[in-house]
Parts: sequence; structure tokens; C-alpha cells
Amino acid sequence: MKRYYMTIVLSLFCLGMVTAQTLYDGIEFSNKNLSGTARFVGMGGAMGALGGDISTIGSNPAGLGIYRSNDVMTSFSFSSHEIETTYGGNKFTNNRNRGGFDNFGFVFSSQIGNDALRFLNFGFNYNRAKTFYRTREMSGVMGGSQINQMITQANATGIDIATLDPDYSLFDMNNVGWLGAIGFESYLFNPAAEGGFGNIWEGSPGANFYSKEWGGIDQYDFNVSMNFVDRVYFGVSVGAYDLNYKKYSFYGENLSSEEYYDLHSTKWIDGAGVDFKLGVIVRPFESSPFRFGIAFHSPTFYKLTLGTVASLYAMLESEDNDGNWGVNGMWRNTEDDVGRMESDFKLETPWKVNLSLGHTIGSQLALGAEYEYQNNSSIKFKYPDGVSMTNANGLVNDYAKGVHTVRLGAEYNVIPQFAFRVGYNFSTASLKKESVKDLATNSIETDTDYANGESLNRFTVGMGYRGRSFYADLGYQFNHYKEKFYAFDNKYLVPAEATNSRSHVVMTLGFRF
Repeated sequence: MKRYYMTIVLSLFCLGMVTAQTLYDGIEFSNKNLSGTARFVGMGGAMGALGGDISTIGSNPAGLGIYRSNDVMTSFSFSSHEIETTYGGNKFTNNRNRGGFDNFGFVFSSQIGNDALRFLNFGFNYNRAKTFYRTREMSGVMGGSQINQMITQANATGIDIATLDPDYSLFDMNNVGWLGAIGFESYLFNPAAEGGFGNIWEGSPGANFYSKEWGGIDQYDFNVSMNFVDRVYFGVSVGAYDLNYKKYSFYGENLSSEEYYDLHSTKWIDGAGVDFKLGVIVRPFESSPFRFGIAFHSPTFYKLTLGTVASLYAMLESEDNDGNWGVNGMWRNTEDDVGRMESDFKLETPWKVNLSLGHTIGSQLALGAEYEYQNNSSIKFKYPDGVSMTNANGLVNDYAKGVHTVRLGAEYNVIPQFAFRVGYNFSTASLKKESVKDLATNSIETDTDYANGESLNRFTVGMGYRGRSFYADLGYQFNHYKEKFYAFDNKYLVPAEATNSRSHVVMTLGFRF
């Protein structure tokens, strides 16, 4: 590759209406983990109609209307997330282990009287709704090159390189995405003879990929709930969310025996959001403990900020001033030169509807079942002024799917003080199989990897002790799902097969009085 080497520092002095978000960010922030008290986790979260647990504040707010006493509790956890990736006959296994503080909440129950309104309850719950901790790795001979995605993005601008000043940097142009700009300015592809940028890179280089993600979503729910004649329970929750996400990724290609490039990308997204939840539980037959519930969750309205830092190291063959050829390289980091680039945006997650059934048999057995639906194709990205992000929302409409979730749970009291629990969840895939991470023409993101997950299975067990006032619960869940992983968008790229497994243990301590 007879090229002059160069490492370019990313800069953007005029932001304009840049696009930085992707469909995959919207999906990631719309889906939550099964989290909360150990009792809630042990029963698979299927307590929407049963109620009587602080964690139902986030699924069916009417569940706090079941309370007839005050309650204070807190939960601690330990989790392990393993991703096993297979590509080209090679297997890569990565683990992330982490302890956490999962929830803290309280309920104040006030008896009003024996008429229509019997109890008026107030509740608060902090919950770690989502964790992003995971690590991924893969390597092998690719069926194409990431350079082709750089070329595609650069050509999508419609700019004729021949009309530009030779000293003009593509990073000075608001409508040029950073992936295409860094590739061109680093001489990974040339101006095309017919105008525009480059030609398709036909090689199949060996490549290496590594990524690390961390952060989470903290949920704070405030609740008011009511008990009418011990037959109808009504609740409203207002949720406040604190989102913090960070990702580092490395992707490098060996272009020849001596030439290669390495692309390092870091991005972070943080901000806050709010939602509203409304729920009802009805016990239709006075002589039966059977009850059903329904709850509606509004979109979470987020105001977020995305930041990016990227750098590229290119070791390419070049000619010096004396006409001698050799391989040279240079490394520079954008943060050292122009600081960090940030842009604001708004995100609206989907509406959710939750239907639940609950039944108890004597004082020994409790059974719960739930169905929840969220239409991911209703995810919306907006600029700070409320203008729709057309490209991002178009991809949401093309590739996002409605997610159906079923939760089942049971609790058996061996003796009044001691109980065993078991649960199961099934959730359908959030994305169509053909979904791609299509970076917008003016996107400032340079990480090109993405994964299309399949349906999720979750198995839970638990046990608990109930004293006169004090109680202690222990819950365990195991999540398992497969996905197709792509290092970049290329129709010839064979995806890696990945299996995600997550084990989560939670302990809850509490007092009722």
C-alpha cells in the first residue's frame, strides 16, 4: 500500500445539527434488568397483581396499596456477566464481576377508616434498574474491511473532494461523519478518480476487537396508593432516572504483513429522565383471593448528553522527501489536542402495558403471572429543540420490534416464617435479525460494533425468613440469551456467535412495623 502515513486528531469547531445517537443506544436504555428486592427477584418479578412488595412500585404501582403496615428495606447484590464469543473456530470468553447496592425503599401505611377508602399509603424506592457492565473480545480474518464503512459514510455527504482546498480538513465540515473523516484524513483511502472518496477495499484483513462497557440506570420512584374496600387498589408512581453509560472500544486491522491501523473510540452518555406509571388491582370476587392487575407506563423522557473521544494510529508505507519508501507510524489523542466533544439530545422510550394475575391458596402458596408489552418502534430521538432526528428514527421504524415478556412466579411457605420461591421470564428479541448499526452521514461516533440479540430466558429461585418485624430474603437469577455480533456494518461480514450469561445474587433486609 503505497501511502503516506498520517494520524489525524478529530476536531469539530462548528457543531451544527450533528447526529451522535444510534438505534442500539435507544434499545439499550429502554430495556431494564429484573432488579429489586430478593423476594421480587426470586418470584421472577411476577408480583404485579399480588402486590405487597416495594419493588412493585416500578411494575404496578397499585401493589403498594396492599400494605397495611409500614415497611423499610434495603438490598445488596453480586453479579457476574459472561460473554462467550465464537468466530472462525476460535472461542473468546470474557467475565465481569461486580458487587452492588440494588435498592432502598420504605412504605408509610395510614388507615383512613372502614368505609370506601380504607388505607392511604405513601412509598419511595431507589432501584438499580439497569447495569451496563460487560466486556467483549474477538479476532480473526474478516470478510471485508471497516475501511469500506468509512468510504460509504464519506461518500454519503455528496462532497466532491476535487473542489476542496488541498489543506482543508474534513473535520471542519459539519456534514461529514467522524468515521469517514478520520479514515480519509489518515490516508486509509484516496480520492476517487471520478470524484468523491475512494474505492471499495477488496481485501479480507485479519482484525482484533475489544470493548468494555460500564455504568447503569438508577431509578427513583415516588408512589401514592389507595385501598378501596379491600377489593380495589389504585396507585400512581412518578419515576426519576439517572443514566450513566460509558464504552471504550478498540478495533484494528492488519492490512498487509507490515501495515495496519488501530482505532480507539470512547463514548459516554449521561443525563436524567422522568416517567409516570398508573396501576389498578381488582379482587373481583369477595369470597376469593384471586385478583388481576393492569398498569400503564409512560415513555421515559430523557435529556441526555453524548460525548466522544477517538484516535487512530496508522502504520503505512510512505515515501520520504528523498524518494525512499518505508513504513512509518504516529499516534495522537484527540483529547490532548481539542478536548472532549459533547452534544445534547432527547430520548423517549416506548409506552408499556402490564397485565397481571395473582392468587393465593391459604397462607402457604402464592402464584403470580404477568404479561408486558413495549413497542420499541415507538422510540424517538430528538435534538434539544425538539426537532426529530430523521435518520435515527427511520432506523428505529425499520428495525425495532415490539417486545413481549412473560413472567411467572410462585412462593411456598413451608412454615409461616420460612418460604421458598421460584420464577421464570421469557422476552422476545428487541430487533429484527437484519438490523444494522448505520451511522448517520454526520455522526460523531466512530465505534462501529453492534450485536443483534435473540430471545431471553431468565430463571430465578429464592428463599426468605419472616419474623414478627424483621425479615431477610435471598434471591438468585440466571439470564441467558444468544446474539449475532458484528465488528462493523458489512454485508459480507460473517457475524460472530455470542452467548450472554448473567448470574445475579441479591439479599434484602427489612423491618415491618
